[in-house]
Amino acid sequence: MGTLDDERQYVERCRAGLRRMLEGARNNVIVGETVAGDRYSAERLGRHLKSLAKELSEEPEGPPFFGRLDFGESSAEHRGRSYYIGRRHITGEHGGPPVVIDWRAPVSRAFYRASARDPQGVTVRRRFGWSGTTLTSFEDERLEQGQEGESKILAAEIERPRVGPMRDIVATIQPEQDDLVRADLDSSICVQGAPGTGKTAVGLHRAAYLLYAHRRRLERTGVLVLGPNRAFLGYISAVLPALGEVDVEQTTLDRLLATVPVTAADSEAAAIVKHDARMAEVLRRALYGRIRKPVEPVVAPDGSYRWRVRVDELRRIVDDTRRASLPYGVGRERVRAQVVAAIRRQAEARGQTATPAWTRKMARAVTPPLDALWPPAKPVEILHELLRGPADAGDPARGVLTEAERAAITWAKPPRSVKSAKWTAADLVLLDELAALIERPRGYGHVIVDEAQDLSPMECRAVARRSEHGSLTVLGDLAQGTTPWAATSWPERMELLGKPDGEVITLTTGFRVPGAVVELANRLLAALEVEVPATRSYRSDGRLRLTRVTGLEKGVVAAAREALAYEGSIGVIAADADVEALTAALWNEGLDLGGRLSVLPASLAKGLEYDHVVVAEPAAIAEAERRGLNRLYIALTRAVSRLDVVHARPLPAPLSRPEQAA
Repeated sequence: MGTLDDERQYVERCRAGLRRMLEGARNNVIVGETVAGDRYSAERLGRHLKSLAKELSEEPEGPPFFGRLDFGESSAEHRGRSYYIGRRHITGEHGGPPVVIDWRAPVSRAFYRASARDPQGVTVRRRFGWSGTTLTSFEDERLEQGQEGESKILAAEIERPRVGPMRDIVATIQPEQDDLVRADLDSSICVQGAPGTGKTAVGLHRAAYLLYAHRRRLERTGVLVLGPNRAFLGYISAVLPALGEVDVEQTTLDRLLATVPVTAADSEAAAIVKHDARMAEVLRRALYGRIRKPVEPVVAPDGSYRWRVRVDELRRIVDDTRRASLPYGVGRERVRAQVVAAIRRQAEARGQTATPAWTRKMARAVTPPLDALWPPAKPVEILHELLRGPADAGDPARGVLTEAERAAITWAKPPRSVKSAKWTAADLVLLDELAALIERPRGYGHVIVDEAQDLSPMECRAVARRSEHGSLTVLGDLAQGTTPWAATSWPERMELLGKPDGEVITLTTGFRVPGAVVELANRLLAALEVEVPATRSYRSDGRLRLTRVTGLEKGVVAAAREALAYEGSIGVIAADADVEALTAALWNEGLDLGGRLSVLPASLAKGLEYDHVVVAEPAAIAEAERRGLNRLYIALTRAVSRLDVVHARPLPAPLSRPEQAA
């Protein structure tokens, strides 16, 4: 089986293997520069080899492996073999067997799925403990002998302090998480995950797994990860590179849709209307309402001659094109092509040869009359006309929106021109809808969208367009919905996302949030008006303390000062209006902000984790917005080790049980 010294020697063997891989990749770049073949192939090969060398040279330093599998005689495929499991494949010397197997490889699945009840041919599963890059310990589970207990190394890995960006979870993936990570590429899934259940990590590991299992297909179509905000993207940014995957686009929906600068803000009433799915019909009417019924023939001058396309033929061309349900811009080009084709037929019937130059000349000649018939369109121009208010020719919102809703989205003082218009964040979604009506957007092979419970119906349409011919991994928690249009049902949301047959899976075991914290947060669920099961915590450690104070600022300073005595990150979470005063109080008391200690508004806490959380004045967080209790639920569940609830006012009713009085 090997001693700790034997395993440390194996670590050095793995590191030597990585050095060989890097040297080989660099040598291949040099050789590849003189490779025979056409220029295109040589260029592609060169890019690939340089990318591989760069990837290996930038590999994050860390343990080369975290587990080992020893297979017994009952395994037909792996009888008597041992495999080390790590974050990436490490080749053996002189073309020999690999010294480390990628965690995504088929054989690695037994590391996550084998048990005493179902050993899957594994006699011993070994887990390794590390301190930085130093191997410190290991522990064995003799599965075929029925020995499987709670792993101290696994528990320590789950519970270790949270400092810096999010880490991968390859060493701690649980069987139910593994099922989701390895779900087939063609399957769209929705993961309802309570706080700390690892749903975000599952989504990112699914991206890494799919790129491993379907590399060629996804290199062509791409993988897109959509997060709720830039802070969240910074938090998750290290996960995929640590897993050896760098070719994944990670962005927010706002940045994906940002075709114009956002320089204005909507009222809540206007934003609610703009995000409503009915706006898709309003925009479609506004765009296609520009098309005019032909009332006169198209005349194209050709020297001294004039070619004509009759009105009845024009109407047939336009009507057939509209019935084809093509994007507006494609339809416009088809009308022009068919009008030119009609002229070409006339010319050929008179014995004229339709050369490419002549055809281009006719296309230019028919463009002005066709511009009046099927005008060119830009999204900003269409939206500008719509938001100015009803025109004499009719209102595309009539019969779709109520008068009050129409008034809510109409500019009180319309800008003089498109160039002087000021756009809001909600307008980005409308402009994207218009752009997609004019020309199809780029699609992806797989899209992962986190915090999906907060997507509006119109935002769902934007995501659906980009995954129309691919699949989705939808991550979220109905209890954490904070927008006015937050989801209350996942099947309904999956339908809006274009995947009505997507499977909804619920994760209820929290691995990051301690049991005491989970128990407190669960008290809010009944008041949130969503049907989600209570969370169960994997952990019995952690600390919860509720403290009633006479002065909020002094109480928060005291809690933060005490928290600094512990290892790990500290987040002070407060109602947005209280952040400035609390930040000043901490700064005035000499506490170092920007290092381990951060102060953040409750509105930005979603998706983040801290070892120690100080929630300041829960009542203020609950009262600050329509879904304030949801926001409070989020704030309470950001703690992965200790939670201090500091309050000068009474706690919100769901939290204020007598036994919790401070």
